[in-house]
Amino acid sequence: MLRLRPYKRCDAEKIITWTGDETAFRKWCADRYENYPAAAEDMNRQYDEQADNDGFYPVTAFDEDGIVGHMIMRFTDEKKTVLRFGFVIVDPDKRGRGYGKEMLRLALKTAFDILGAEKVTLGVFENNPSAYHCYKAVGFRDAAATDETYHIFGEEWKCLELEITHRSEVSINKS
Repeated sequence: MLRLRPYKRCDAEKIITWTGDETAFRKWCADRYENYPAAAEDMNRQYDEQADNDGFYPVTAFDEDGIVGHMIMRFTDEKKTVLRFGFVIVDPDKRGRGYGKEMLRLALKTAFDILGAEKVTLGVFENNPSAYHCYKAVGFRDAAATDETYHIFGEEWKCLELEITHRSEVSINKS
């Protein structure tokens, strides 16, 4: 059974190894980490900078075998109604088995039922179709014309904006 818990600094050692080659790494973090490969200390430093922010929630997904996924949730507005998911990642050895979808469903339940969010957003690069389809399968839908472009490796990567606005929109289909 998959569960979420608050991120622990010791999680970084394993999570950072899941980022793969530099292309996969940039799909995961965009331009949020300057250096590749990143180290556990880089991840912890990123999160330490948000330590006093009461609207920032890094979480780790785990099952009976250990940690299997990670993501952050952060409010983007002062009223704390819009929550943004980011740094979503699943252990590469567990991908394709529903862990990502289940982690997102648990995070959405937390977002709506515990944190009181009215809307959850996230961004995904157009060149990351597996992540895009995972998000859509859980119930996220394309947001209206708010996509951004990032310059990575001398290329323009379009970041698609997705959103979900109500707990009832979360797909309960476990496939």
